[in-house]
Amino acid sequence: MAFQNTENTISDEELVQKITKSNDTHLFGFLYDRYASVVYNKCLGFLSSKEEAQDLTHDIFVKLFVKLKTFKGESKFSTWMYAFTYNHCINHLNREIKGNKNTYSVPDEIEDEIIDEIADEQILEMKAEKLNQSLQLISPKDKALLLMKYQDDLSIKEIANLHEIGESAVKMRLNRAKSSLIKIYNNL
Repeated sequence: MAFQNTENTISDEELVQKITKSNDTHLFGFLYDRYASVVYNKCLGFLSSKEEAQDLTHDIFVKLFVKLKTFKGESKFSTWMYAFTYNHCINHLNREIKGNKNTYSVPDEIEDEIIDEIADEQILEMKAEKLNQSLQLISPKDKALLLMKYQDDLSIKEIANLHEIGESAVKMRLNRAKSSLIKIYNNL
């Protein structure tokens, strides 16, 4: 078969280009094989059920096949896929939490680095089971930011690029998310 070595030798970007030109589901299978476990783990980070995470992973790949032509190559495919997955998970959770609209506004000059460091320390000291319960209770957008920062170890700049917002807005949103998580954690 001509595509036998494609799975390991062709870059994501080249593979996407071939898939969009040919609409070849076999080639898309290579992309699926590369990213299915990563997408599943991201979904599982948002959801409490393995079955629901599997369903959401499947939904993401179906939607991805349709939307693949929108990938412009301005970033690495893996980065685009990461943002695609997070956005899909957040949208899914927001549909479940009817009417939960979290809007953010820039604070009135409040960004205290000492409070931020204390919040980081408190989050790192949290017990895993209670932390998971707390993460299920905060807003999906807050959860996504915290997972990007602490689970995926993304920098402020990387998060800002993914969300297409400024770094100061990311810092402010992270501070709010941390405060919300700590408050919920302490009340459990």
